Amino acid sequence: MDIKRNRPNILITGTPGTGKTSLASIVASNHEMNHIDISAAVKEKELHDGWDSEFQCYILDEDKVCDEFEGIMVKGGNVVDHHGCEWFPERWFDLVIVLRTDIKILNERLEKRNYIQHKITNNLDCEIMQVILDEARNSYKEEIVVELPSTSLEDNENNQTFIAQWIQNWNEKNN
Repeated sequence: MDIKRNRPNILITGTPGTGKTSLASIVASNHEMNHIDISAAVKEKELHDGWDSEFQCYILDEDKVCDEFEGIMVKGGNVVDHHGCEWFPERWFDLVIVLRTDIKILNERLEKRNYIQHKITNNLDCEIMQVILDEARNSYKEEIVVELPSTSLEDNENNQTFIAQWIQNWNEKNN
C-alpha cells in the first residue's frame, strides 16, 4: 500500500557506532523534520521487554515501538535512527540509509562507549558480515536502500549533502 505524504520518512540504520544518531539529528534539524532515536525512545517510553544482561541493553518490543510511532510515521517528515531495520513496516520509509564504517574506526568508537568486549566483537562481526545492509536489502525495495560510508567527518558531510539532495528531489517529485 502506497501512502501519499507531503514529507518523506527516512531511516538511517547501521551497526552501533556508525554515526546514525549524529547524522539523523543533523538531517532532521537542517530540514525541519522530526528525529526519532528508537534506542532512546525504547528506554524513555518503556517500549521494551526488560534488560538483556549479556549485551547490557534493553530488549526492544517491536510491537510496542510500531504502535507508539505509527501515527507519527503516517504523517511523514521523520528521520528515524536505529541499528535494526528489518522489523519496521516497509510502508514507513521512502529512503533507507545504511551507514558503513571502517572496522578499526568502529572498534575505537565502541571502546569509547565503554561497550563490553563481547558486545564490541558482536558488533564488529555484524559490520564485517554486512548484516544490517543485508537486512535492509531484504526488507525494502532495492531502489530506496542506499549504502553510505561513515568513517570520517568528510563522509558525514557528504552524507548530509546526499540526503539534502535526495529530499529536494523527493519534494519536487511529490509536491
